[in-house]
Amino acid sequence: MSGQNQASILYIPHGGGPLPLLGEPGHRELVQFLTTIPERIPRPDAILVISAHWETHRPRVTTGVAPELIYDYYGFPEESYSITYPAPGAPELAEEVLACLRAADFDAQGDDQRGFDHGLFIPLKLMYPAADIPCIQLSMLDSLDPAEHLALGRALQPLRQRNLLVVGSGLSFHNLGLRGYYDPSLTREIGRFQDWLIDTATNAGYDEAERSQRLIDWDQAPGGMLCHPREEHLLPLHVCQGMAGAQAATTVFDGEMMGRRVLGLLW
Repeated sequence: MSGQNQASILYIPHGGGPLPLLGEPGHRELVQFLTTIPERIPRPDAILVISAHWETHRPRVTTGVAPELIYDYYGFPEESYSITYPAPGAPELAEEVLACLRAADFDAQGDDQRGFDHGLFIPLKLMYPAADIPCIQLSMLDSLDPAEHLALGRALQPLRQRNLLVVGSGLSFHNLGLRGYYDPSLTREIGRFQDWLIDTATNAGYDEAERSQRLIDWDQAPGGMLCHPREEHLLPLHVCQGMAGAQAATTVFDGEMMGRRVLGLLW
């Protein structure tokens, strides 16, 4: 790896299952964002993804040379299960990630059997369709403890000087119980939480202790529990923030996905 660029750290909405690749109209803005964001960041030597769709008791990292795809969604058209994304693995980078995690007292393990879930291959197929950049995944912790996920990110800080792209793949709004239900007051509450996230991530007036505490207490934020009755799609952001150790540079996406406001952030 070149080491010429500092790592780009990106929290993105990855869409509803395979729908971003199927031409679903409610994903038009998101698809436009994902296909153009590579123009705004250096081309990475490798990509590390923290996906909302992999939870383990202890941190695990994919170490396979050529991971297969995991079609971890249900009830979609047949073509959804023949999507390809033959990106190579990055075993050497995986070992570096494991070393960083172990140095921070995480009992981290490699996994040479686990494939890439749709939190990786759906957005990356839009971002880097040639599938020629090596990729690895890091699991989230099934505790869903926000402080632990900030600590997971902090453990990765030694990798910030590498020419990597670190992707927190989730959704800033994820409440499947509200599918098909629209109400102006609901839209306002969702918007309040998105505004709170932008302020928390980008406001230079917070020091890192304050920023971290806000993220630990995310469930007290306006609209927080409405947007995330279960927080697995939010916590990749915590890993990104922990690794960055600073305010986000910009909100790179603030748009609609299937009628709901969702965000993308870049550090």
